[in-house]
Order: sequence, then structure tokens, then C-alpha cells
Amino acid sequence: MPEIKKLLDNNIRWAKATHEQDPEFFEKLSTQQSPVYLWIGCSDSRVPANQIVDLLPGDIFVHRNVANLVIHTDFNCLSVLQYAIDVLQVKHVIVCGHYGCGGVEAALGSQKLGLIDNWLLHIKDIASEHAEQLNALSEADKLSRLCELNVLQQAQNVQRTSVYQDAIARGQDVKIHAWIYSLNNGEIKTLKEPELSIQPSA
Repeated sequence: MPEIKKLLDNNIRWAKATHEQDPEFFEKLSTQQSPVYLWIGCSDSRVPANQIVDLLPGDIFVHRNVANLVIHTDFNCLSVLQYAIDVLQVKHVIVCGHYGCGGVEAALGSQKLGLIDNWLLHIKDIASEHAEQLNALSEADKLSRLCELNVLQQAQNVQRTSVYQDAIARGQDVKIHAWIYSLNNGEIKTLKEPELSIQPSA
């Protein structure tokens, strides 16, 4: 398995180079985890959270899934959210999608892909809700716009969770951000729309 050996060899080189650069790096990393940020992103291998915002391990708590969804019955995502907010006391929850998302593109199509079709129904619902807007666009623009709408919806879903609502009720300062990343130039765009103006209930 030469592919796996390559990873292990890479790890040895990385660990050695990191230690040489900062002899206390791993000692400090192993004794604490105090990130300020929770990143909810796509599983896409081209969108590594730490790297694209230039942060070190330990600086950002990460949850990733296909198309960066926040679904109210996904206890994996909700558990990460609760741990980040309640235990780690993060100050920022970042929902970051990306243009050209394969999950979003698949949701726009009609091809049957198997189990993941059930997951993508959440994006199909968003497309259906915004059908008039999307149908007026070219295919490329439709995909890009749905990627944006999906991020905005997932940020809104974070706001609706009991985890976030409880944090706000007890006066905890947690901000939610909707971002989208471009594979073409490596830059992040902040999405600002009325959908994010929901106020938590008391």
C-alpha cells in the first residue's frame, strides 16, 4: 500500500520539521484545546479549514459533512455544536460552503446516487423554495447561487438549534457567520442577507 506509506512518511517529516521550528509545539498542543472558532464546512478535500484561514492545529474546531449541512436530526453535527459552544466556549460559529460544491450540484440534478440522495433532499428543498430566482439564472450562476443560499440556510439552522438558543438565553456571546469559499482564487466571501437577521427566542 504505497499510498498509505506515503502518508506515514509525510507525517514523520512534518512532525520533525514542526518540532525543529518550535520545540514546544506538541507539548503545548497536547495540554490544551481552546479554539475561538467552530467551523462547519464541506467534506470536499479542496477546502481544508485550517489551511484556508491560515490557522494552526488547535485554533479551530471543525465539523465537516457533504455540502456543509446543519440538520436538526443530525446528532453528530449537533453534538459538535454543543461541545463547541457549551464546553469550548467558542465565540464564532462559521458555516462555510464553497462554489462548485458537488453536493449542491448533485441536488440540482435528477441522477440517482444512492443513500446520499436522502441527504441531498435538504438542498433540493432550498432549491424548490427559491425556484423562481434560480430558474432565471444560467446553469453556472444557478449552481453558484444555490451554493450561497445553502450556506445562508445552514447558518439560519444553527440559529434555530436549542444549543444556540440556550447559549444566547444565558448571555453567552456567540456570533454566527455565513461564508463561501472560491476554489478559483482561494478567497472567502462573507454573505450578508436578511435571512441571517433572525433573533433568538427568549
